[in-house]
Amino acid sequence: MKRLILGLMVLTLTWHIGTPAGAQPERGVWVEKAIFAGGCFWCMQPPYDEIPGVLSTTVGYTGGDLPDPSYEQVCTGKTGHAEAVEIEYDSRQVSYADLLEVFWQNIDPTSLNSQFADYGTQYRTAVFYLSEEQREQAENSKAGMEQSGLFSGPIVTEIVPASEFYPAEEDHQKYYKKAPRAYEQYKTRSGRAGYLRKTWDK
Repeated sequence: MKRLILGLMVLTLTWHIGTPAGAQPERGVWVEKAIFAGGCFWCMQPPYDEIPGVLSTTVGYTGGDLPDPSYEQVCTGKTGHAEAVEIEYDSRQVSYADLLEVFWQNIDPTSLNSQFADYGTQYRTAVFYLSEEQREQAENSKAGMEQSGLFSGPIVTEIVPASEFYPAEEDHQKYYKKAPRAYEQYKTRSGRAGYLRKTWDK
């Protein structure tokens, strides 16, 4: 019995030591969350859905004052929310630093309160951090982008504490799968696709 109790204590200690900061052990994986705003949320979901280790993505609204806002309310620019994507990921398969890299590669971080064809604070770019560790990584990542020489202007992307995230209506979830032709037309005509190619083909 003593050996059994000692074994359980060692197992429990190992479990906690091996847990990444902020992660929640669930279904045999280590689940963490990340929240990024990069303009139209239709375009921010596909890049993360392709990454091994990303468990789920949800588009929605965050950073504002109005509880449970609708798309129409957020579109007025008066609620304070930004369109954003919430990512659940297995931190043993993909790191927060990796997710940050994907974030920068899918936005224009020099554009204030707009992204490509969309204008208003609801289209601002932001990293909404959920822990001090995420804040530090985001700040370091932003500094790296500023020193990269890729951008002609200053980076205006916010790094701010996460607030309540409200999932968007179902017709906005996985829009690129529900309406692939309309999605591709929007991504191209808005100027996003061309800007990303020009910037990252360097």
